[in-house]
Amino acid sequence: MKIERIEAIPYAIPYTHPLRFASGEVHAAEHVLVRIHTDEGAVGIADAPPRPYTYGETQESIIAVVRDLFAPQLVGLDPLDREKAQRIMGRTVHNATAKGAIDIALWDLVGKALAVPVHRLLGGYAEGMRVAHMLGFRPAPELLEEALRFREQYGVTTFKLKTGRRPLALDVEAARVLREGLGDEAEIYLDANRGWSANEALEVLRRTEGLGLCALEEPCDAAEAMGRRRLVQHSPIPIVGDESVPTPGDVSRELLSGGCTAVCIKTARSGFTQAAEILGLCTGLGVDVTMGNQIDTQIGSLATVTFGAAHEASQRRAGELSNFLDMADDLLAEPLEIRDGALRAREAPGVGAEIDEAKLGRYRQDS
Repeated sequence: MKIERIEAIPYAIPYTHPLRFASGEVHAAEHVLVRIHTDEGAVGIADAPPRPYTYGETQESIIAVVRDLFAPQLVGLDPLDREKAQRIMGRTVHNATAKGAIDIALWDLVGKALAVPVHRLLGGYAEGMRVAHMLGFRPAPELLEEALRFREQYGVTTFKLKTGRRPLALDVEAARVLREGLGDEAEIYLDANRGWSANEALEVLRRTEGLGLCALEEPCDAAEAMGRRRLVQHSPIPIVGDESVPTPGDVSRELLSGGCTAVCIKTARSGFTQAAEILGLCTGLGVDVTMGNQIDTQIGSLATVTFGAAHEASQRRAGELSNFLDMADDLLAEPLEIRDGALRAREAPGVGAEIDEAKLGRYRQDS
């Protein structure tokens, strides 16, 4: 089996309401569908979410690097030769989600060729994961209403609160309202998306002491190295690296320098291959991981649960797997379902992301 051609298809699906956080806001999923076609008719599928304010990628840049740089070098390669593909893509710096999508699509092809679900190829630890739901910038009563609805309708009991606002009291109040409204059984953690300084993050931790928060993700920029180290030393809860740790090298730097004490893995930016390398680093050092969310579509969420469910260490915590529910529609032919607070990986060969061609025709932007 050889790679015959690679597609990079831009599409846009609106969100039901704007999703706001410290590093930006989104009104539609303006993503790129990556499809790798082989000479035997098999097709590997993945989703690339542009995040210009995080990784510097746009729809246009993803399409250009896939079409003009990666595809000419990957055509003719056996999809099993994933390390060769990694070396080819590694010659080009950055472009994390474009590389991640290519890698996931290659794993999808391998699973299909072997007639095995990819989550079993990767490790097969569990059938699925508990779900954490991400709450964006909104007034505290609205955040609680959304969290209660997700608990009642989907059984979700873990919530990630987007923070990083000024004044700090807005986020402190939101955390307090969620804890009082959800009770002690709910898991709540914060994600500031680099919105604060290290000293501001320390102040938020002081003001939220006693609320039982389980983690604080990316409180300030990694460039604030001394402040981050001081924050980690004084924090009673794990400080999670996210935007600061997209590659295994970044993970090593932040953990060894004391910049974080836990790591968020996002398959959208690492694919499955680098995600496994990151997970190995973390388990070897005794560091917890979370499975994060790029405001993913169902295709992206399926990739996340495929990797997360495959390993004991990544399955331990609830994964951020529900924000596709904020979208008005999706491209999957068979929609994902969250039941009893959990999402299952697919048992079909590959990752299990089959596309509804009629919906793709409706939302694609290049035709």
